[in-house]
Amino acid sequence: MRIFDPHIHMTSRTTDDYEAMHAAGVRAVVEPAFWLGQPRTSPESFYDYFDGLLGWEPHRAAQFGIQHFCTIALNPKEANDPRCLPVLDELDRYLAKDRVVAVGEIGYDSMTPQEDEALARQLLLAVEHELPALVHTPHRDKAAGTRRTLDVVRESGIAPELVVLDHLNELTVGMVLDSGCWAGFSIYPRTKMSEDRMVEILKEHGTDRVLVNSAADWGVRIR
Repeated sequence: MRIFDPHIHMTSRTTDDYEAMHAAGVRAVVEPAFWLGQPRTSPESFYDYFDGLLGWEPHRAAQFGIQHFCTIALNPKEANDPRCLPVLDELDRYLAKDRVVAVGEIGYDSMTPQEDEALARQLLLAVEHELPALVHTPHRDKAAGTRRTLDVVRESGIAPELVVLDHLNELTVGMVLDSGCWAGFSIYPRTKMSEDRMVEILKEHGTDRVLVNSAADWGVRIR
């Protein structure tokens, strides 16, 4: 079996994880740019991180027979820090890179005006670069946040089939599929979406325009 993981944060994983993934059948991954846990305080720290996604991580993955691609963006959480906003002006040069396959993660964390602006600007960048968009729905008040996200997506003019809304649940999957966008699910068995819940969602809604991923950021690896 050959497995493609469309959303996994390998920056936070070890080479043992790459080895285990290959043994399980993983042959290609997409790593979205995301918040690293400790808030970044300057645009330059983002650029070093983006360069790592484009250089070091593909090298690490290739050693274990896995192709590595990434998405690039200013993430929703750090869009609220004015020190980080200049990143938006520098994204063009990264989105033109060969291994960048989408703009992301973008979207909402706390649904602030700053997040509104960052989401709208980055959706326009996705249109300009003819790239898909990977959108993060908020963990709090998820239904309202997902409805608000879909409104901004419609206003941007991007084709809905080029948009993935991730971190969905039972309350939000229906509205996303009805919109024409893709539905994404990140599996966090210990804290958020479990395997059993995911199976029930697939039974009810099917697999068309659905992506299931491991995310696998800073949590304990499930054995």
